[in-house]
Amino acid sequence: QVQLVESGGGLVQAGGSLRLSCAASERTFSPYAMGWFRQAPGKERVFVAATRWSGGSTYYADSVKGRFTISRDNAKNTVYLQMNSLKPEDTAVYYCAARKSIMFLSSSYYDPNNYDYWGQGTQVTVSS
Repeated sequence: QVQLVESGGGLVQAGGSLRLSCAASERTFSPYAMGWFRQAPGKERVFVAATRWSGGSTYYADSVKGRFTISRDNAKNTVYLQMNSLKPEDTAVYYCAARKSIMFLSSSYYDPNNYDYWGQGTQVTVSS
């Protein structure tokens, strides 16, 4: 069973930056896509960003476009989420997720039900 381990969360002031990392436990792990989701207290888990593992396509929630960047290092089996210009409303637990098989529709990347593996989450708190 593949394990995804997130790191990089913390407390930051509004306008600051953080970089989250998500490493897969198996060196041979080769998902079709990796994504980041977040869940604020009392709210549903929502899509933040996703990327195809082979590269080329990235997807972002409207709320983070222009501020967040998803990237990957296939050699390290790691996906990153660079978060800039953070806002208090970005406060949440951030989860990375992996999808094993192909997804044909762009809309599929946004649905957490389409992902097979999940990390334990890392807390991001943005103070005003």
